[in-house]
Amino acid sequence: MNILLLGSGGREHALATKFSESELCKNLYVAPGNAGTQDIATNITLNINDFDAVKAQLLHLKIDLLVVGPEDPLVNGITDFVKKDDRINHVKVVGPTQAGASLEGSKERAKQFMEKHHIPTAKYKSFNKNQVEEAKAFLNEMQSPFVLKADGLAAGKGVLIIADKTEAEREIEAMLTENKFGKASEKLVIEEFLSGIELSVFVLTDGKNYITLPNAKDYKRIGEGDTGLNTGGMGAISPVPFADEAFMKHVDQDIIKPTVNGLAEEQIDYKGFIFIGLMKVGAKAYVIEYNVRMGDPETEVVIPRIQNDLVSILCLLDDQKLDEVKLKIDERTAATLMLVSGGYPEAYQKGKSITGVDLVEESKVYHAGTTYNEEQTLITNGGRVIALTSMGKDFKEALQKSYASAEKIAFEGKYYRKDLGEDLA
Repeated sequence: MNILLLGSGGREHALATKFSESELCKNLYVAPGNAGTQDIATNITLNINDFDAVKAQLLHLKIDLLVVGPEDPLVNGITDFVKKDDRINHVKVVGPTQAGASLEGSKERAKQFMEKHHIPTAKYKSFNKNQVEEAKAFLNEMQSPFVLKADGLAAGKGVLIIADKTEAEREIEAMLTENKFGKASEKLVIEEFLSGIELSVFVLTDGKNYITLPNAKDYKRIGEGDTGLNTGGMGAISPVPFADEAFMKHVDQDIIKPTVNGLAEEQIDYKGFIFIGLMKVGAKAYVIEYNVRMGDPETEVVIPRIQNDLVSILCLLDDQKLDEVKLKIDERTAATLMLVSGGYPEAYQKGKSITGVDLVEESKVYHAGTTYNEEQTLITNGGRVIALTSMGKDFKEALQKSYASAEKIAFEGKYYRKDLGEDLA
């Protein structure tokens, strides 16, 4: 079959690598892709939020399966667009409809969904630009630190955790009246701070059945000791050592099942991935957020551990036959280390020559922000440049391999965290 994968990051390179191993995969296209996907698939220059342009490619390339990597096209309604068009509605789409994608597109909507279906989450309240004073007053009902979330998509940067009440009041004004996060912060969610340890659970659902993929923990802050600005993710580990059988059973019963059942109850057509961000507080899990696609860099540790043919699994979504799947998982631990550009997540330069990728032997190299220049030299093309994924008997062994591989790759300004996993030791 012919497959089109939308996206250009490490997530897409990891998925493309897995798809390319399938006997069902005849032709694989990635739009727009990166230098890594170019080596195993055909990259297509395409604005993935221009649905008419996507349609043209679906027809031209005779695509059978469309897999949507990032959240933007899903929130903008690409699945609905395909399904409503007689010329392309035969294409299988991995990704929810716009109604399902609103779980990521709106923090308020996600909170309302959790409340309605009795899914454990932090206490919250939402406010618009006409409710600045009410939002400030709500801080008096909360304990410090205060969690402020832009309601809409803000590229992973719309969450602030602030200890000082006066500063929190200033940020409320900046978000609601000064467009700090643009359209994303036209509405604001304030919620209680949960003190615990984070992890992510990944589910694939056909709208009726679901399979739970390996769990993972990623590291968002740029600085060691979890300090500094939030990034798209500096690395990840799977499985999470503290997520034992009893804890995962609780997650399944109290979070995953009510989520999938809630979508069905609300008659939302959801065929795709659900990425549930959790906070483990004591022995209990609380949902921090929903994402409606796979995470990045979590994909780079989750997908390599799946031993099944992923394409054959995704083809079962349309007919709601996921209950036929018996997932086979590599029992080893996977650890991903992200190499980023100097200055990231703030201003950084692109176009830096990358060397040493061919020297890496013990790790999988997943390209993220990379491309080839006119001389076919591999160069940087983003903030997060390369993800290195290694397997080991535990996360320490896996990380050691990724760190050793990182030393072999060079580009000007290269940076990576050297403390991953220390909170798990």
